[in-house]
Amino acid sequence: MARPKHRMPPFRRVIPFVVCSLGGLLMLPAAAMAEGMPQMDFKNPLTTSQVVWGAIIFIVLYILASKFALPKVAGVLEERAAHIARDLETAQASKDQADTGMVEAAAAIAKARSEAQTAINAALDAAKSAATEQSTALNARLEKQLSEAETQIGQARSQAMAALREVATETAATIVARLTGRAPDQQRLDGAIRTALAARGIG
Repeated sequence: MARPKHRMPPFRRVIPFVVCSLGGLLMLPAAAMAEGMPQMDFKNPLTTSQVVWGAIIFIVLYILASKFALPKVAGVLEERAAHIARDLETAQASKDQADTGMVEAAAAIAKARSEAQTAINAALDAAKSAATEQSTALNARLEKQLSEAETQIGQARSQAMAALREVATETAATIVARLTGRAPDQQRLDGAIRTALAARGIG
């Protein structure tokens, strides 16, 4: 931030005003005489002495003020200007720090969002992978159970067919024996039973 330029002391700026004022005072009696003001007649010694002493007192007061009062006022003004400049520098530094903090906060938020999105994607991928593994294991277990069930069903069907053939053979042999009074030919009976079961779709 640019520092304030050095300004001219106030008492120096007053000098032109004082010179003009003195000139005006010197011209005032002539103007007063022109307008008919006898109290400003410089031909009167009392009037002249009053004007001279007034000018002397004014000059003395001006010198005293320029030596003592005005420098203090100028010092106060300069100190105030320096204080304002320091306050402005502090405010600018605070603003720069706040802007830096906002930029850092925005970067931190963006980083947190990116990390959160990455974590979410990783969690989704892990969940999908776990679900796929569970589905594969479940399908394998179901296939195994289905195969075992088919094997058991096949065994049960074979056992049932064997039992059915045996029951049918015994029943047919009993019926033939009762009808003919003698035991049937076992080979012919087995062939007839197989043919009958095959005709009904039972192997």
